[in-house]
Amino acid sequence: MSLTILIIDDEPNLPHQFARYLRKHSYEVYTAPDGETGLAELQKNSIDLVLLDVRLPHLGGLDVLARIRESDQELPVIMLTAYGDVQTAVAAMKLGASDYLIKGFDLDELLLAVQRALEMSAMYRELRQLRHERSDNYHFNYIVGHSERMREVFDLVARVARSDTASVLITGESGTGKEVVARAIHDQSPRASGPFHPLNCAAIANNLLESELFGYEQYAFTDAKKQKRGLLELADGGTLFLDEIGEMPLDMQAKLLRVLESRSFYRLGGNREVKINVRVLAATNRDLEAAMQEGRFRADLFFRLAVLRIALPPLRERPGDILLFASRFVDDFNKSLGRNVRRIAPETQRLLLAYHWPGNVRELKNVIERAMILSASDELLPSHLPREIVGTIDIESGRQIDPWEQWLRLRPSDQITLEEINERVVRYFVRWALETANYNRVRAAELLGLTKVDQLRYLMRKYHID
Repeated sequence: MSLTILIIDDEPNLPHQFARYLRKHSYEVYTAPDGETGLAELQKNSIDLVLLDVRLPHLGGLDVLARIRESDQELPVIMLTAYGDVQTAVAAMKLGASDYLIKGFDLDELLLAVQRALEMSAMYRELRQLRHERSDNYHFNYIVGHSERMREVFDLVARVARSDTASVLITGESGTGKEVVARAIHDQSPRASGPFHPLNCAAIANNLLESELFGYEQYAFTDAKKQKRGLLELADGGTLFLDEIGEMPLDMQAKLLRVLESRSFYRLGGNREVKINVRVLAATNRDLEAAMQEGRFRADLFFRLAVLRIALPPLRERPGDILLFASRFVDDFNKSLGRNVRRIAPETQRLLLAYHWPGNVRELKNVIERAMILSASDELLPSHLPREIVGTIDIESGRQIDPWEQWLRLRPSDQITLEEINERVVRYFVRWALETANYNRVRAAELLGLTKVDQLRYLMRKYHID
């Protein structure tokens, strides 16, 4: 992927000489004769570095720098100055310039300064990304488990990570930790120093998905006021994670396949081919083989994505890991919430072990967070758990009770509102439909008699169903 440089200088020949030289070294270069034009170019195009002359007509170099910093604190700017303006250039550096060059420099010196500024900028981005990832509680630490199936997952993650380019398909129910596995693959791979960009294909409207992936040129459509790089371009040198790939429309599947085969694409409205070096990891909670047979997923894309496959087991199939996860979440929430919870009461542990966890690890994390917020002591008690767990478990036997059976046990003294009954009914049937349809939302909506998948998504958000 070519990095883009903007040269703002009013001299008639020098900027074009710089531009020709930098283009020979694979940079994409724009030029502007004054500050106003330069600022307009910054609005139109994605720029990686600016070469800015101190002395410009109308709007001086320092004023241009100040305007750049108002909208972008991180864009590297190298000041170009005559010998007598060195003090001005030093002042510019205090305002946020990356470096300065005294005119009369040779082209090799220019190239070295550009490379140094871009390397420093990339290093700062990487440090920020690492800080962000280290602050994310739901990360690599949560690929845990004692079960045989999880040990197989650990082994696969380690081996898959060493294969730097092959695509990977991660399957499993919602909440099993597919993104965590994807991040772990990235972090253990030779691409660990590069970017990691996740995209949930189900969370973005179909008409926006293409621009999110490919980016667009200025004026490619009505609202395209400025060039935008898509996630494929931003993930260059790193990893792109496509979650819920089964929700991607067929026309986008064809375009993604072309990218995977050619390692290149065009921005929307563009005519310049963009070359990329990106590893694609994909995940789904759907049965893609069934989707292929029904014509809803392309077979050629499936086989291109599923070069390597990792299947994550649901939490209910590895009950020995439930308390392991719960303890890890308690430790983390002690830090983030400023608490000192020391133990999970034995009765609470029995309830956690007996529950079927339709939302898997994500649901368990939310339950522990809620319990720690409600607890006023150093112990998590059954009273701190939500009603769908306590109310559907027979504590003495540890047996899962059907919600209908639980309601039949209501005594005249029990108090429950119509609103609570309605909420229980809707939650029960939405979960039933999702599980029956193997978390295929289109099928689940049909089972519930809903005409649109958006109606199902609304109910899932309203009742906190993953």
